[in-house]
Amino acid sequence: MTAEFETACFGIITYVGTARSCFIHAVQCAKEGDFKAAEAQMKQGDEAFTEGHHIHADLLAQDARGELNESGLILMHAEDQLMSAETFRVLAEEFIEVYKKITS
Repeated sequence: MTAEFETACFGIITYVGTARSCFIHAVQCAKEGDFKAAEAQMKQGDEAFTEGHHIHADLLAQDARGELNESGLILMHAEDQLMSAETFRVLAEEFIEVYKKITS
């Protein structure tokens, strides 16, 4: 496993982990009625998620060109974290909407 590949995988994990934390915090803000903070957390989470997604897309492009001869548990973990963050985002949006309806 090359250092570049390992760095890319850990980059995905770091960015999408940050995104997931932001999405969870957004729900907590909405639960307390602070929808402005919830929106800010969602935006911050989206930005972090996008960075992780770009790294993943670069790896996929390298693989499609036959340039990526590596895979393994670390990439699977990174992709799992990517999907988890995406799922949390969808759920966070739904929870925020529910909290808005409850408080209005």
